[in-house]
Amino acid sequence: MGLMYGSGPLGPRPAGSFNFDPPPPGRALYLEPTAKRIRAVAGGETIADSTRAMILHESGAQPTYYFPSEDVRPDVLEPSRKQTHCPKKGDASYYTIRVGGREIASGAWYYPHPLPGAPPIKDLIAFYWNKIDHWLEEDEEVFGHPRDPYHRIDVLTSDRHLRISLEGRVLAETRRATALFESNLRPRWYLPREDVVAELEHSDSVTRCPYKGQAAYYSVRLDGGTVHRDLIWYYADPLPEAARIAGLLCFYDEKVQLEQL
Repeated sequence: MGLMYGSGPLGPRPAGSFNFDPPPPGRALYLEPTAKRIRAVAGGETIADSTRAMILHESGAQPTYYFPSEDVRPDVLEPSRKQTHCPKKGDASYYTIRVGGREIASGAWYYPHPLPGAPPIKDLIAFYWNKIDHWLEEDEEVFGHPRDPYHRIDVLTSDRHLRISLEGRVLAETRRATALFESNLRPRWYLPREDVVAELEHSDSVTRCPYKGQAAYYSVRLDGGTVHRDLIWYYADPLPEAARIAGLLCFYDEKVQLEQL
């Protein structure tokens, strides 16, 4: 989200317009420092710990932390044969990470010779987010991807008259929704359970959001027959920024009919 994702101003599908010629959609790079202490933990050991980390914003991608090489443990890095090319940044070299009995093949990369015009990322080290066991900003664990400093959430009560249906069956109707507006994403409507009449079935699915927390899911069964999986999500214990949606149910708008009456 934020600057570079979805409909963000420098993302692949900008929603607005500038009074100057910006980079073509999907082409922008922006590197900036973060004041947060950032740590990466794998195999039960801290492999990177920095108060000088950088955040690279790249059109169409979530932000990525880049560490000064001095803040990454050299004893866990082993050169890899893997190389990749990015038309915006140049040729990347890789490290395999060996730590705590784990091997993370080609789990870290760096640019020894970035392309002219690329941000100053020379020799900074980045890690594949999902290959690292734990990420911490200061002393708090972060899930999903780094938090974008240009991303925000607004949670507002609304008396809009909403009706949600699927295949002609009404699943919910309310005038007591809580609207969640999240940078560059469509609004989401969180409903009291009492206003949902759909037949719900617990799902094993779980997702994590760095801004809202861990979401659980319900599937919906229509008239005792067809089950539509993971049609609803909710946050039982959201992060403080999203505390007002705790326990409320949100339908996957793209899969149902949402009417504003």
